[in-house]
Amino acid sequence: MITAMQIRAARAMTGMTIEQLATASGLPVATLETLERDETQGEPQALLAVKQALETGGVLFIASGNHDEGGPGVRLKARTGGDEGIRPENLNSANDD
Repeated sequence: MITAMQIRAARAMTGMTIEQLATASGLPVATLETLERDETQGEPQALLAVKQALETGGVLFIASGNHDEGGPGVRLKARTGGDEGIRPENLNSANDD
């Protein structure tokens, strides 16, 4: 299951506030704060709700690998289609926000 550190990292990567995660997961903010502090293992149903909400937000959870590959982590899912931004060679003062 996911860890407190993965939850915090995933929320930061997506820019999701704890209130937004509470709405998306259907859990109270207090429950999410407890899960993020790693005070307990957490209820499996609560962890699953958080995991699903963050995955919907574009996060991919990575399980712990062997000792050479590191521990559990998170990364953003690959974008499909959508806006790829402006290529560096096309950057100029006209498209500077």
